[in-house]
Amino acid sequence: MPNEVANKIDDRYVSGDYLDKNPTFHVERADFKAGLIADILKRHCVEPKRVCDLGCGAGEVLHLLASLFSTATNLHGYELSPQGYAMCRQREQGSLKFFNQSLFESGEKYDLGISMDVFEHVEDPFSFLRSFRKHADQFVFHIPLDMNAQMILRGGPILHVRRKLGHLHYFNKDTALALLRETGYTIIDYEYTPSGIHKRNSISAKLASLPRKLCKSVLGDFGVRMTGGYSLLVLAR
Repeated sequence: MPNEVANKIDDRYVSGDYLDKNPTFHVERADFKAGLIADILKRHCVEPKRVCDLGCGAGEVLHLLASLFSTATNLHGYELSPQGYAMCRQREQGSLKFFNQSLFESGEKYDLGISMDVFEHVEDPFSFLRSFRKHADQFVFHIPLDMNAQMILRGGPILHVRRKLGHLHYFNKDTALALLRETGYTIIDYEYTPSGIHKRNSISAKLASLPRKLCKSVLGDFGVRMTGGYSLLVLAR
């Protein structure tokens, strides 16, 4: 039985189950994520020539970054889902290439490795992160912060991100940074991002954004731990 469960977890990204639940592969969030990456790199004067996006989904984040990284000679996206890869292929142009294979088996090395909202999906994030560290010099991570009081107390939201989005691990700021450090990364910079607030159009989402913004503004870390609605952007090496 344990092996059967593990296979179902792994297969959701190749069987089409993830596509059924997330038909856009979150393309609508790509401009938000690309902007975050560009801003934190600009702030630290990072101008990579070779860039990879591990778990790139539909490839739109890397597609948008192609026009922002004027110094880049190679932009490579790695996506194991055949459905996601099919979307990626439509975006290939010039130095922008996508691969339906594991980066860890490629032998490639990059100046910058990007992984946005990925390792919370991975059954063994420790092995994943240690392997990723061998393939780039610097890294940008975006990590959902599902471990907050309102999600834990309500119960339903945690199960929602597990069933619909495939999150297997839940983080707050401290546990996310601890995991990166424990797998050999040095943190250069980090910041909260309003991922649960950005472009949410439903009335309930807009109403929920008000106390979230207020709590973060007034209470800082404690406010984010209470109400959620934020992710963590990390620059590391």
